[in-house]
Amino acid sequence: MLLGCIADDFTGATDLANTLTRRGMATVVLLGVPHEDVDVGDADAVIIALKSRSIAAAHAVSQSLAALDWLACGGARQHYFKYCSTFDSTDAGNIGPVAEALLDALKQDFTVACPAFPTNKRTIYQGHLFVGDVLLSESSMRHHPLTPMTDPLLTRVLQRQCKGRVGLIAYDVVERGSAAIRGVVARLRTDGVRIAVVDALTDAHLLAIGEACADLKLLTGGSGLALGLPENFRRAGLLSAQAAGVLPKFSGHAAVLAGSCSAATQRQVAKMKTGSNWFEIDPIALREDRAAVAKVLQWARPRLGKEPVLIYSTADPATVEKAQAALGRERVGHLIEAAMGEIAKGLVGMGVRRLVVAGGETSGAVVTALGIDGLRIGEEIDPGVPWTASLGEPPLALALKSGNFGADDFFLKSFEKLGTADEFFSIPP
Repeated sequence: MLLGCIADDFTGATDLANTLTRRGMATVVLLGVPHEDVDVGDADAVIIALKSRSIAAAHAVSQSLAALDWLACGGARQHYFKYCSTFDSTDAGNIGPVAEALLDALKQDFTVACPAFPTNKRTIYQGHLFVGDVLLSESSMRHHPLTPMTDPLLTRVLQRQCKGRVGLIAYDVVERGSAAIRGVVARLRTDGVRIAVVDALTDAHLLAIGEACADLKLLTGGSGLALGLPENFRRAGLLSAQAAGVLPKFSGHAAVLAGSCSAATQRQVAKMKTGSNWFEIDPIALREDRAAVAKVLQWARPRLGKEPVLIYSTADPATVEKAQAALGRERVGHLIEAAMGEIAKGLVGMGVRRLVVAGGETSGAVVTALGIDGLRIGEEIDPGVPWTASLGEPPLALALKSGNFGADDFFLKSFEKLGTADEFFSIPP
């Protein structure tokens, strides 16, 4: 193992794995900290996917340290803490505390923080995070039901979470390349800065940052920062030229489960809602009707085998606020996640073998309910979202999509990439 990674949600893990795989690192994602030895085969990178983004900081720290211990025992030469490219974290959130705890455990005094992902229009300038052409605080993330992002200045957001000093490596330094970045890193360490937010507007910036940070024991950021890491290992003669990202062929029925309420997922759901092959889940109905999940599966059974079915709880901000007012924010999330997990189990029992899941929390609930221990990473569908193959039986093709990622036609396009319509239905319901 060359690179040992900790991701704070499941879709973030596959996003990072996708980046590493495209750069030639055979990558495996483990879903949760393994309780025993796991055979990861010829993997160059192993990512432990946690479900720690929205839990109490103390619990996130504990889980992350357990993941670090497992990866360190596996011989990882460098470690990576992956969080969302929109820096999803409240003032009481987890990014700062987890980063500092990992630094302490590794006996290190410095790391960087760079969630930039220019391919998906997440960029950082003078410490401010932009989504497209607008500041983070002006984007749809200001309405996020769990981590509303109302402050775009990452140095300020991170400092509110950290005990140590937070600094900045600004655009003019990054633009001059890796040597300039290394020089500023040395100065910041001398000045007592523990974590430095790094500006990045392009993939070239991310490659320069990655090269400059080759000797750091810990990096933190989105998946974009990992672009340059495989080449570091290659230059050191540690990474072979093996092919990465090849998955076996899959057959079986196809389904989409969408729990995210992001603007991107709302558009994707609207694009796929044709005919009668979709079912909308109402969280209030889930509370009031114990048979609600059974009714969803009863609806789905006769429709499997015709085209991918869509089951979603995705809604606009006004609808989400109404449900939260009636049930409470945490209760709504719990109901949706529990239902999606049970629905996924039912669908797999009916022969679904190709499953797209939208939303980090939803993805976590689904893979947990299905008892999946790990994923091997395959072909990219859209930036940040690959197909994956589950380890174990039955073999499943899974695309775990961050709510914010993917083009409007992502759901339909994903199945077209994986195989032809005729292949969907070789497993009877």
